[in-house]
Order: sequence, then structure tokens, then C-alpha cells
Amino acid sequence: MCAHVVVAEDDPKQADLVRLYLEREGHRVVVVHDGRAALEQARNGPTQLLVLDVMMPVMDGLDVCRALRAESAVPVLMLTARTTEEDLLLGLDLGADDYLTKPYSPRELVARVRALLRRGSHPLPRPAAAPAAAPPAVLTAGALTVDPLRHEVTADGRPVSCTPGEFRLLEVLAAQPGRVFTRAQLLEHLHGIDRYITTRTVDTHVMNLRRKIEPQPRHPTRLLTVYGIGYKLAEGPRGAS
Repeated sequence: MCAHVVVAEDDPKQADLVRLYLEREGHRVVVVHDGRAALEQARNGPTQLLVLDVMMPVMDGLDVCRALRAESAVPVLMLTARTTEEDLLLGLDLGADDYLTKPYSPRELVARVRALLRRGSHPLPRPAAAPAAAPPAVLTAGALTVDPLRHEVTADGRPVSCTPGEFRLLEVLAAQPGRVFTRAQLLEHLHGIDRYITTRTVDTHVMNLRRKIEPQPRHPTRLLTVYGIGYKLAEGPRGAS
């Protein structure tokens, strides 16, 4: 689909390259070179998506994202040279819908833009559940409990605050501890909860949940990665990550 895209990038050569690729895709592109101009364009123009570099003069991308999210749901694709998990999570926590780390392929950027616009314009309904017995009042996996009726999660007896997307993901995993779910399967359960959904959405929720339910988030023993497949919730309090 053709969209009005704002590219906020202080490197003129990089900005021109991104503009060229997006225009080839049929988008109308406005380029700005500082954060304040990006925020003004997003506020006042017909912006349908913002490609936002983190490191910019006048106002950095994180502050732009924070301010924009207080008043608008326009999709934000963040570009960052920061590669640590904490830096990436900060941008996502502030409301970015997806991110690319530098250096990146312009073709991948175009694909991410396409996915965000498609999700925003054609939100997919959550698939109807097949007839089944009522779920248990409380789901348990070791010292982790998920209460679907009260929308409550506890880990080691302490309450855990979850976003709707995080709760839904944990609920699905806790219903069948030990079962491996692919990212595609988990995405299906998030439709209708998260506004803009990509495979990165699942990874983001997993990273956030690990910070909340794991004793040592960098060495998870509950929410485990099954490399090349997806994720599972350990059946007991400990497991091999």
C-alpha cells in the first residue's frame, strides 16, 4: 500500500538511501534531520508511519517516541546503533512498534515498513477458539501461576504486572507447560490484543516477561528458548535454557 512516511535521520546520505527505497515502493516520503522536526511532522502532517533514528540532534528519538505516544498511535519503526537488550527494550517500552539495529539492509527496512502498514490497515481478528472444556481457574507451572479469570500472575508468590499482550502469551504457554510453541503459533493468539504485530512482537514480550518472572533474566529457567523453533514454559521451577 502507498503511505505517507516520515524519515527522521540526521545522516543525509543514509536518509536519502532510505527515501529512495521507500519511494520505489510507492510511498510518499518526507525527510527530516532532527527530533523536533520529526515530532512536528508526526503531529501536523498526514503521517502514516515514522521511521525514527534514536541518535538525533535537538531532540533524540526516545524523547520523540515518548512524546508522540502520549497523543498518537502512528506506527514507529526505530533505527538504533545501540545493540544491548536494555537499550532496545527501552525504545519498545516507550511505544516503538519495531526496531532495526545499524547497519541494516534497506530491503529489510522496506519489508518492516510494509509489515507495520499491513498490520495497521488490516488488523486480523483473533481466531475463534474450537469448542473445548473451560480452562482451569488457575494455571500453574512450578512456582508460576496465571489466573485467567482475575487476570493475575504471580511468580514465587509475588504479584507480577503484565501488559495484555504479555498476559495472553503467558496464559497460552502456561496452559500447556513443556509444549514448544512456534512464533507463528504465538502470533495467532496475540491478534486482536496488540495493534501492530510482527514476529519481533513475540520476542519483545518474551524479553519483558523474563525481566518480570525469572530470578535471573539473562539465564532463564522458566520461559525457555527452543532454538530454531520458538518458546516453551518449563513444567517446574527450574529447567535447561
